[in-house]
Amino acid sequence: MYVFMIFWSTICLPRTTKYAHSSVYICKHDIDYLCKHNYIPMDLTSWYSSNFESRLKGRYITLEHLRPLLDTYQDKFEISVIGFSEQGKEIPLIKIGKGSKVVLAWSQMHGNESTTTKAVFDFLKFISQKSSFQSDIERFSDTFTVFVIPILNPDGAALYTRENANSIDLNRDAQNLSQSESVVLNTIFRRVKPNLCLNLHDQRTIYGLKNGLPATISFLAPAGDSLCTITKSREIAMQAIVKMNELLQGHIPGQIGRYDDSFNINCVGDTFQSAGVPTILFEAGHYQGDYQREKAREFIFYALLALFEIGNTNNRDLNYEDYFQIPENVVNFKDIILRNVTYNNQEGISLALQYKEVLYNDVIKFQAIFDSIGDCDEFHGHQELEGNGDIILINSQEKVELGDEILTIASKNKESTIYFPFK
Repeated sequence: MYVFMIFWSTICLPRTTKYAHSSVYICKHDIDYLCKHNYIPMDLTSWYSSNFESRLKGRYITLEHLRPLLDTYQDKFEISVIGFSEQGKEIPLIKIGKGSKVVLAWSQMHGNESTTTKAVFDFLKFISQKSSFQSDIERFSDTFTVFVIPILNPDGAALYTRENANSIDLNRDAQNLSQSESVVLNTIFRRVKPNLCLNLHDQRTIYGLKNGLPATISFLAPAGDSLCTITKSREIAMQAIVKMNELLQGHIPGQIGRYDDSFNINCVGDTFQSAGVPTILFEAGHYQGDYQREKAREFIFYALLALFEIGNTNNRDLNYEDYFQIPENVVNFKDIILRNVTYNNQEGISLALQYKEVLYNDVIKFQAIFDSIGDCDEFHGHQELEGNGDIILINSQEKVELGDEILTIASKNKESTIYFPFK
């Protein structure tokens, strides 16, 4: 068993006060504790705003987008090809640092989940710069050796699909190892014998929290057995998550969630955790108005800094049990909800639309799909519209079917009132 104890830190106090100062977070969103936070210093947030990896933008990120960046870093990091996809595309590996604590991270296991790939290259750019935080960077390099697979599923990335070229979900192939990409990850895992694994993903806009806010970032210390036993490896992963949550609460209070820990041995994180290796699932989700996930990438970047104690000098012991105070994700969001309209002779009802992401000429288009109809009281909309009881036409018709693409929603009796598309 290859594990190491990371001494992360927090001070969690009962909620006994109604005021805050700059180092204390008072939760407005039904979290029942206070934490003293290790905020990312202002000069680091300023660094990010001016220096993030601007060559990677949007949702569509492929191996071709990464090649120029990998070439840039050939002289700074050890970069190699560790295997090939089912369609013969290279799977690159980046080695950072020279320390004894070994971390293995992989992004775009699901080809259409690219936010963490952008954050990884933000992190590489920061680590390779020579203008600031040099002592932290040197300590990181002396402490850790980080192996990063920036794009595990290049075929799926090119097609903008979750699955690989054979329509296989690589995150359900940890036991069968039926796909080239799965074998590559399993081989490097066995070769480098990591002390910690980082499984980097995106989550859909449907996920939120009971406080009514979107789950912008979610974490999980996967279970290693069907009983979800709190093993030493899970404790280590939980402590690390507590550390990252503590910092992120200072940036997006009430918008960090905990992913469902139902055990599935076919999932990579569950398999690695069952082998006694601490594993953390990262899920980059929706931030208000951020459909390109540019803010979410920034928060993943800050989480990585917190994980590796960069820009953070407070070293306090953490209690892994605080992990369970992070609220669980719930499915309680739709992309668009139009409330209180009359449609198909039903008065005072709501319509919900959900975006479908479609690749068109190397650009991701967001198609609005008619998702549900009813009261929708249990859901929040990332965009909410009030219909004021209007009789509406959808796609200029009195009735369309669930699952249809929505091009227009307009008032039947008020020609100037257009609800969708937005002006």
